[in-house]
Amino acid sequence: MLPKGFRAAGLCAGIKGTEKKDLGLLHADVPANAAGVFTTNRVQAAPVLLDRKRIRSGWCRSIIVNSGNANCCTGPKGMQDAETMTRCTASALGVEAEEVLAASTGVIGEPLPIERIENAIPELVRRLRPEGVLDFAEAILTTDTRPKVVSRKGVLDGVEYAVTGIAKGAGMIHPHMATLLCFVCTDLEAPAKDLHRALFRSVEGSLNRISIDGDMSTNDTVLILANGASGAALAGDVSLEKFQRILDDVLGTLARDLVRDGEGVTKVVEIIVEGALSAEAARRVAETVATSSLVKTALFGEDANWGRILAAVGRAGILVDPEKIDVFFNDVRLVKGGVGCGKTAEAEATRVLRRPEFCLKVSLGQGSAGAAVVTSDLSVDYVKINAHYRS
Repeated sequence: MLPKGFRAAGLCAGIKGTEKKDLGLLHADVPANAAGVFTTNRVQAAPVLLDRKRIRSGWCRSIIVNSGNANCCTGPKGMQDAETMTRCTASALGVEAEEVLAASTGVIGEPLPIERIENAIPELVRRLRPEGVLDFAEAILTTDTRPKVVSRKGVLDGVEYAVTGIAKGAGMIHPHMATLLCFVCTDLEAPAKDLHRALFRSVEGSLNRISIDGDMSTNDTVLILANGASGAALAGDVSLEKFQRILDDVLGTLARDLVRDGEGVTKVVEIIVEGALSAEAARRVAETVATSSLVKTALFGEDANWGRILAAVGRAGILVDPEKIDVFFNDVRLVKGGVGCGKTAEAEATRVLRRPEFCLKVSLGQGSAGAAVVTSDLSVDYVKINAHYRS
C-alpha cells in the first residue's frame, strides 16, 4: 500500500511491443511538495531536462513513467513528446501540466511512440488506486526481473506517517546520481527545501554507493513527493533527523535490492575501504575496486585473485603505500602489508567467495577515514543480456 493520499497504476501501452506493462502513473490526491536529484551525465533525456525545470517550483501532483524507450537523443521532438505525456496526463486528471513530471527508461535514440502513450493515459488514470503500487513498479521495469518496493513507518509527535520507495535499475548502474529511476512518496508534511536536503543526503549514502557495470545512465531520476495527508509534519532539526533515518533505510534497502537484481548478478559484494587519509580518497579506492572488470570477473569465477584488487587500488589516483595494504574477504585476511598470506588463506577466501553476499575490505594503513560501495560480479549472462539488448 502507498502512504495516505497517493494512488498508482500501471498497464501495457504497447511501447515494448509485448504484453508486459510499460506505462505507469503515480498520483497525489492533493498537491505535494517535491524534490529531485538527477543524472550528472552530460547527455540527458528529454524528461530529465523537463523535470529539472519543473521541480524548481517545489511541488508536484503526478509522475508519468514509461519503460521500453528512453526518449533520449531524440531532438526537439523528444522534448515535445515528454511535454505531451505530461499534458495528456494533466488533462485526464484535471490538473495543470506543470504539476506533472515525466520519466522514461529503455533504448536510447529511438523515437517515443507517443500516440500509444496518449491512447493509454485515460485508462491508466481510471485504474489509479492505493493498491496499484505493484502495477506501477512492474510498469517501470526494463531488464529487471522483479519489482522493487520498500515501505517504512515513522512517528512524529505521536502521529504516524509512511514512506514508500519504488525503484528500477539493473544495468547502467553507477554513482554520481542517480543511477536509476526511483520514486519516493510520503504522507508527511515537509517543505521542499527539507525534502531536497534529506533526499540528497540519503542518495549520497545509498544510491550513489552502488555500481553494477560502471556505466551511468542518461535518464537517472530520483523524485520525492510529500503530501501531508497523515497530519504529521516536520518541525525543526530533530524531526528532520528522524525522517532522515527512515528515508536512509528506504533508499539503502532499495539500493541493495537493485544490485541483487542486477543484470546477470550472482554475487553482491560490499567493498569497504578503511585507513585512508580522507573520505574522498577512500571512496575513490572503493569505486575503482568496485568497477574493475578484472576484479568483478574474479568475483564471478570465485577466484581469490588478490593481485587484481591491489592493482585497482594502485590506479585509483591517490597516493598509497603498497607495504601498508591489507585485504580481507569477510574476516579472512588474504593480504598483509601488500603480500599474500599464502594458499591456506586463499582457500579460506575462496569459501567466502562461494557465498552470494560478502564483504571485501581493503585497509590502506594511512589514516582513519573510510568509505563503502556495494558492487556485483560481472557474469557471462551480463554480456549476453547487453549484447542482445536491442534485438
